Amino acid sequence: MQLEILRRPFEPAIRRVLHLYWRFARGLTLGVRGMVIDGAGRVFLVKHSYVAGWHLPGGGVEAGETCEAALMRELREEANVIVEGPTILHGLFFHAHVSQRDHVAVYVIRRFRVTGERAPDREILEARFFARDALPEDATRGTRGRLSEIFEEQPLSALW
Repeated sequence: MQLEILRRPFEPAIRRVLHLYWRFARGLTLGVRGMVIDGAGRVFLVKHSYVAGWHLPGGGVEAGETCEAALMRELREEANVIVEGPTILHGLFFHAHVSQRDHVAVYVIRRFRVTGERAPDREILEARFFARDALPEDATRGTRGRLSEIFEEQPLSALW
């Protein structure tokens, strides 16, 4: 908790420095996020040590890596989730509030296995499932918006 309190005032500066580096290191940034939905309709969210709020697990796509490979890697690293079925691309989004070159591919994952509880470390402070109607107060707008889109586009039963 102390790390989170200390991080808040520095978060905008850290984000700007990272995106300044990425601006010169890469033409654009591409990330992936996974909306992991269990049989009870709960979604898996993570709380990072370096940015406020709860988020869908995910991260950057490295040079020479496919979006799906990055998604599988990030889900293993951040959530202890192994995908056991198809991933469904929900959409590709321009992340303008982060930078003018940031794009995120959001996938829906319904068939998966959790290999164990995710222990806190330097990157992930907490990770767990939340019911759709009981999302944490500090879930990011992007997370809440993507969840609304998924559940409003099709009935919950259609997600299985």
